[in-house]
Amino acid sequence: MLRGKFLTIEGTEGVGKSTNLAFVRDWLQAKGIEVVVTREPGGTPLAEEIRSLLLAKRDESVDETAELLLIFAARAQHIAQVIQPALARGAWVLSDRFTDATYAYQGGGRGLSTNIITQLEQLVQGDLRPDLTFILDIDVELGLNRARQRGELDRFESETMAFFERVRCAYRARAEQTPSRYALVNAGQELAAVQADLRLILATLVSGDGV
Repeated sequence: MLRGKFLTIEGTEGVGKSTNLAFVRDWLQAKGIEVVVTREPGGTPLAEEIRSLLLAKRDESVDETAELLLIFAARAQHIAQVIQPALARGAWVLSDRFTDATYAYQGGGRGLSTNIITQLEQLVQGDLRPDLTFILDIDVELGLNRARQRGELDRFESETMAFFERVRCAYRARAEQTPSRYALVNAGQELAAVQADLRLILATLVSGDGV
């Protein structure tokens, strides 16, 4: 059986990941592709518990290395229980965030060493990498205004504007370094225009896979 494709959707706060992830899912399913939708941190009961720990606001300062290790602990469980089994049976996996978020948020935003992230990536993932990552790119201030309209902000969403500028720069740098694995999409457009761009990218991906 052919291995499935692994797709991820990334971006700073307020880029419309949930809405556009649903669009990508529906488009692929309309082509007869089995799609497993998941998210990070999370995707399994244990990983969702770790997600709750990571997102909760608390009086205690969270050590940056502790945060990084929790993220990879959740990722190890997610890969073993959800991602690898789905890919092995030929399903396509569509994840709201994956390791690019770690490079962007913990590497770019927090300033942690990318060498350490790379070591953990290799330890936890082996050769597993997304086949394609959509990076929804938006002006940080516009994105944060959108996020605030959704309701109370979590621990990550409450970071400073400068933090998210660094995150955005890290995402864009990764797309520039390996353009074949990334699709940078202007998420500041009207939703119809964003999804028209996504449709073109998906059509190229699916036709190249012979689906």
